[in-house]
Amino acid sequence: MSAPVILEVAANGITTRTQNPAVPREPKELAEDALACFAAGAAIVHTHTHEPALPPVEGAALYLDAYRPILAQRPDALLYPTVAPGRTIEERYGHTALLAEAGAIRCGALDTGSVNLGAVLPDGWPIPMDYVYTNSPNDIRFMAKVCHEHGLGPSVAVFEPGFLRVVLAAEKRDALPAGTLVKLYFSAGGYLGSGEPIFGAPPIREALEMYLAMLAGSRLPWAVAVIGGSLLDSEIARPALERGGHLRVGLEDFFTAKSNVDEVERARALASEFGRPLATCAEAAGILGLPSRQRGGSA
Repeated sequence: MSAPVILEVAANGITTRTQNPAVPREPKELAEDALACFAAGAAIVHTHTHEPALPPVEGAALYLDAYRPILAQRPDALLYPTVAPGRTIEERYGHTALLAEAGAIRCGALDTGSVNLGAVLPDGWPIPMDYVYTNSPNDIRFMAKVCHEHGLGPSVAVFEPGFLRVVLAAEKRDALPAGTLVKLYFSAGGYLGSGEPIFGAPPIREALEMYLAMLAGSRLPWAVAVIGGSLLDSEIARPALERGGHLRVGLEDFFTAKSNVDEVERARALASEFGRPLATCAEAAGILGLPSRQRGGSA
């Protein structure tokens, strides 16, 4: 058999039940859905809470309501939260440190740039809004420092080529926290609003080749994802598997999918065409080189 495929499931994001009744929102639903995904072959599950703007302590408690039942059955589960809304990076990222101290996570989101996550309206111009998903250079340094200090493997979302340049520069200088996974995001639809996206590259082979050219010489594991569409039906999934890449699926990215578990099963079938099994949580931790879970508290 060839090298295992790390499969990450983005369980919910901002997808609503109006958009898809199958999306898990409450902690109990998230726990049940994540356990089903792990049983089907997922190695990593990424979640948002249904109250994203809570302060760090309250936000971490809400994540733990979902993560504790998962870890009780699957102590090897790899889980991580999103970067929350807030005025400061301490407010936006404080829950991550608290979850690490509780021993609940071994990975942490590290988004290395800023991006307009919108779409085009029928008049040909972007959705009218002032929101930008912003991660300043100081924000990036803060997230990396938290990952270093708490032994978290950064899960890096690459929305644009500049995001990857930050990561490669840090790798070149041995500054990256251990366990880094680079996820190359391609856009088929808007994340905030439906329609033609105004961010990222389309999910075409040429765009994948550009990113892989940038990664030449890097030892970092990488995965592909499609925002606003189906990764598994795109033209980049197969070449990514052929080239040793990993996959991210789920209702956060593809809100019209049947379910998260169905996406895991479809990913397993596709990977098997290339002789690549889905990695277990333990295998994924080994491939990434994740530090052992910190034991500052009880999960």
